[in-house]
Formats: sequence, C-alpha cells, structure tokens
Amino acid sequence: MEQPTTPPVPPGVPDPAAVGPDQALAGCRVLLTAKRRATELGTALQRRGAEIVHAPVLSIVPHADDEQLLAQTRALIADPPDVVVATTGVGFRGWLEAADAAGVHAELLAVLRRARLIARGPKAQGAIHGAGLVADWVAQSETAAEIKELFEAEGVAGLHVGVQHHGSGADGIDELLVALGARVTPLVVYRWGPPPDPEAVRRGVRLVADAGVDAVVFTAAPGAVEFLAAAERAGLRDAVIAALAGPVLPATVGPVTAAPLVEAGLTPLIPDRFRMGALVRELTAALTGRGVVEVGTPGGVLRLKRSWASLDGRVLPLSRVQFDVLAALVRAAGRVVTREDILALLPGTSADPHAAEVAIARLRDSLGNRAVVTTVPRRGYRLDLAS
Repeated sequence: MEQPTTPPVPPGVPDPAAVGPDQALAGCRVLLTAKRRATELGTALQRRGAEIVHAPVLSIVPHADDEQLLAQTRALIADPPDVVVATTGVGFRGWLEAADAAGVHAELLAVLRRARLIARGPKAQGAIHGAGLVADWVAQSETAAEIKELFEAEGVAGLHVGVQHHGSGADGIDELLVALGARVTPLVVYRWGPPPDPEAVRRGVRLVADAGVDAVVFTAAPGAVEFLAAAERAGLRDAVIAALAGPVLPATVGPVTAAPLVEAGLTPLIPDRFRMGALVRELTAALTGRGVVEVGTPGGVLRLKRSWASLDGRVLPLSRVQFDVLAALVRAAGRVVTREDILALLPGTSADPHAAEVAIARLRDSLGNRAVVTTVPRRGYRLDLAS
C-alpha cells in the first residue's frame, strides 16, 4: 500500500521539522531595502521565522575604489586638520582601509594622532580605539545634533575640520562648520549608486502597495528617499504611503533614517537604541500577533497569518491550497462552507465533485486532529469552534 506523504511546505512557511524555540515572526514577510548588512539583518529575522524579501534600492561605491575619497585623504594629509569627526564606526574603519590600499595609511594615522578626534557615538569611538587612537570627545546620543551643539558652544572659527561621512554625507555638519567660520574637508567613505537590481525594487514597491509584506526595513535615510521615489516612478506613491500608514509597518534603524518617512506623514518604528539588534528585537515585538487570526478548536488554538498556520503551538505543513481551504473555514466562523465553495478554491478540479472530499481529507491529515473540521451531510464542511 502506498504510504501517505506529507504535503509540501510552501515558500516562507517554517518547516515543522526545523522550527526553533523562537518563531515569533512565523508567517511574517519582511522587505529589506538595504544592501549593506542585509545578510546579517535577514538572517536574524529568519531565525525568528520571518520570510525575507530583498529589494536593495541603492548600491554602494566601495571605498577602496573611490578616487574622490582618496583625493580628499591626500589633501587632508598635505594640510593637516585641527579636528576630525568620525560619524560611523564602519565608515572610519573603511576610510583607514582605503588609505592602506592607497599606500598612505601611516601618513593618515600620523595626522589623526595630532588632531582632536570627535566620535559620533560608541561605535565610532570603538573604531578610533581599534586604530590605536584615542577619541577626545564622544556624542552619547549618537546623533549629529549633539556634535553640532558642541561646535556651536566651543566655536571653530579659523579651524580646519575633517569630517568622515557615511553614505550621502547629508547630516548638516559641514554646513554648520562653514557657517561658524571653519574650513571643512569632507570625507565620504562610500557613496550611493543605482540599485543593483531595479526589477527587484519594482517588485518590492508593488508588494508594499498591495500589502503583500508585513514590514519594510530601512537602514539609511537615502534608502528611504529612494524607495519613495521608486514608488513615485511606478505611479504607486499614494498606495505605498497608505500601506505604510496601515497594514505594513515601516521600521528604521534610527531617527535620521526615519526622517524622510516622517516628512511623508508616516510614523515608522524607531528603536530606543540605534543598533541592528535593537531593531530586530523591537520589530519582532511589534509584529508578534499583528495580523494573526486566532480561534479555539477541539484540537487547540488555531492561528493563521498570511500563508502560515499553527494548531496548539505546532506549525502545520500546509500546501497553498490547504491553507486557502482552512482560511475559508476560519472566515466562516463555524458556519457551513459548501462543497461548491471548496471546489472553487481548487485549481482545475471544479468538475470533480469528489475533489472537495479529497481536499478536506488531506487538510485533516495535516491538522492531525479530524475533529477540527466537521462534515455537514449533503451541505459541506465547517470548523468546529471550541465553546
């Protein structure tokens, strides 16, 4: 006799054999708009059961290949600064790596040792210390605003200030320094370029507009700006804004990244600590239970979310068709779902009246409890709800 087989698990649904102890995001689909650190962020969310969709909206010009950065670095070495501002840890390390590749690492370190070093937060401070240098002042809030307040309070007229920027460098520090009378040498360690896969961005915009994801994660302000611009080009800006204000949660790594979304009238999730780990934890907390339908049955609590379902805490190995049939039974809330309604959910089988019976039988096998779905003779089927 042929042995019964387990229905295939659809994409995005955790395999019951591989489910870990923490599956709070099972059934959630999250769109990532960044390329840098996307693997790290995606892996952390996948460990919690999320399905990840990648749609990087910008590419990054590598620091070692950036002639503009190297030219500015050589200019800084030739005209040593009084003050150097490190805005990010990864950017500061990348700057030193670029200098090393260009053969001016020792000269740059000598210049930095003589300058007053300002760090925008502990990460930048750690990168400075990792290079064998000492940060003279650290912005505990990790914001450019605190650095601006320092310069306004102390005054920088006549000083030469080098500012290591991240990405577009649009943080207002250079402009303030110039207004205060300083000479500024900007050092943009990496620059933004066009998306590596424009079609992936278009698909991502459409998914958000259709509420086909539960959250969109932004890790840089230019990425948020470009995502909204891509929505505009696709004629979907209004639909995207409406989705991000409703069923789709916009999440950011910090207030600077959130600013373009706030300007668009949105209220994105911003973690209290501007760290990737804090973003993952707060996003998990925000999405847990969001959009979940929960009902009591004789087999335990049945939970549905998107294309994922669990019964009594056990992830169910449902095919797409099985999930659709189960969702129809849940929506009926204990009322009868007719055979005709079941047949309408089955691809290419509407002419076979027995196909509904087969579909229900397979669903019961996957549920592992035949009492959950009750047959109503000559009418159809219904979900047996626990009183």
